[in-house]
Amino acid sequence: MKMKPLSSFLHQGFFLSFFKILSLKVKPIWIELGYFMILSLLGFLALSVTKPRTLPSFSLQKLDVFFTSVSASTVSSMATVEMEVFSDTQLVFMTLLMFLGGEAFTSLLRLQLIKKERALQNKVDSFTSKDSDFSNSIPNTSIHHLELGKVTLHDQLGEEPLDVIIKLEPEIINSSVDELKCIRFLSYVVLGYILVVVLLGSSLVSFYISIIPSAKQILKEKGLNLHTFSLFTTVSTFANCGFAPTNENMIIFKKNSGLLLILIPQILLGNTLYPPCLRLTIWFIWKITKREEFKHILKNSKELGYSQLFPSYETISLTITVLGFIFVQFIVFCPLEWYSGATIGLSAYEKLVGSLFEVVNTRHAGESVFDITTLSPAILIMFVFMMYLSPSTSFLPVDTSHEEGLKTTKIMKRIKGSSLVEYISLSPLSYLVIFTILICITERDKMKNDPLNFNVVNIVFEVVSAYGNVGLSVGYSCARQLKSDGYCKDAMCGFSGKWSISGKFILIVVMFFGRLKKYNKNGGTAWKLM
Repeated sequence: MKMKPLSSFLHQGFFLSFFKILSLKVKPIWIELGYFMILSLLGFLALSVTKPRTLPSFSLQKLDVFFTSVSASTVSSMATVEMEVFSDTQLVFMTLLMFLGGEAFTSLLRLQLIKKERALQNKVDSFTSKDSDFSNSIPNTSIHHLELGKVTLHDQLGEEPLDVIIKLEPEIINSSVDELKCIRFLSYVVLGYILVVVLLGSSLVSFYISIIPSAKQILKEKGLNLHTFSLFTTVSTFANCGFAPTNENMIIFKKNSGLLLILIPQILLGNTLYPPCLRLTIWFIWKITKREEFKHILKNSKELGYSQLFPSYETISLTITVLGFIFVQFIVFCPLEWYSGATIGLSAYEKLVGSLFEVVNTRHAGESVFDITTLSPAILIMFVFMMYLSPSTSFLPVDTSHEEGLKTTKIMKRIKGSSLVEYISLSPLSYLVIFTILICITERDKMKNDPLNFNVVNIVFEVVSAYGNVGLSVGYSCARQLKSDGYCKDAMCGFSGKWSISGKFILIVVMFFGRLKKYNKNGGTAWKLM
């Protein structure tokens, strides 16, 4: 009998040990948290070493720079300073942060990890099967004939070398190969999807501004570069960040309905309708190419492990839910704000387009075409509810009684193998209550001396906006001060810009927590309200 070389065993043993080290079950939440923290720190360094536009009359505080970097990396668009203080170079760095922190790009990175993991697992399985074959080939074995599907081993004692005849079913061989190929094809589709939307969107924005004198004049007065503005706005819109290079966000463009109509599809394509549009894109490519890989992707979306690709029924439900939320908000917003101060001076067409733009942004994007402070309380409460919902929220009208029983069983099994911290984790709403209480404590003096600005409703709105990574803010107004200090100056930035250092740090934690909220969707299962 010919024995395998010792080096072969050492190589395989090292490979398997290395795989075990890689598969120590490092939880994805820690990987993503590390990614966003590193990205935020790099953004902080980049924004710190570059000079703002307003030097030497104004210099950015380090905390505000870090806050802005975190806000861009987590696509939250919470602002503590006016956007026009940033130079063209800083806007480019912020564009990169928003692109790398957007859900579409981060999901592409997760897909690459899935592909590497599947490829590595296939190699491990291959080595394991070879070791198993070798152990079965040792003399004195009583196994002379083994069949596994169509695998046949003929071993005659005393004969060297061992003749191994392996005949596998074609579909068994192709299943693993096709899966890796499907994941690779899916990666290409996602990357192409991102690049097409960003490049086409920025081109449309540039073209619109170049042919519309009023829009071109705004950029000229603000001293903004056309191409920088177009790319920054497109990436911010597609990533659903909500930043705009202007202090007024999109309010200054509220009469440019064409620009708003260009941005609305980008908002939906980058987040809430990203899974349906991605599936539609794959279906369209399959119809054109007739490649079986794309058909396999459509039929086995869950097995591939890509979180942004849903089965057909869930995709339809998500689409109906997203469009339903937009429709409900639109029919509520228009009657209440048609004659309000927010829409004054606009034509009926501009009001309709502006209202549609505003309600589309409440789910996750955060760009605003109206002054939030002038909206009615009912609208603000509706916005808070919409900001709290995750982008993948959908209504599934099915009988889930049997599934609930299975879910309960799975939860109990998971609890047995989970740590105490996981078991007693709170629900997202509970954490928001805790964050709000902490901020009310840090800002208690301002709440006492400036109650019209620092009230619970405004703080809750800011916290929920940060948690939802939306970025809408009620702002701060010196006119609402009960006791004017004589030094107050209105600034077109978020309400959090007037918070204390402790309050800003808490909001940074909220932004990180909100960006990773998908890992806490099952939180609070240990708590039962009787």
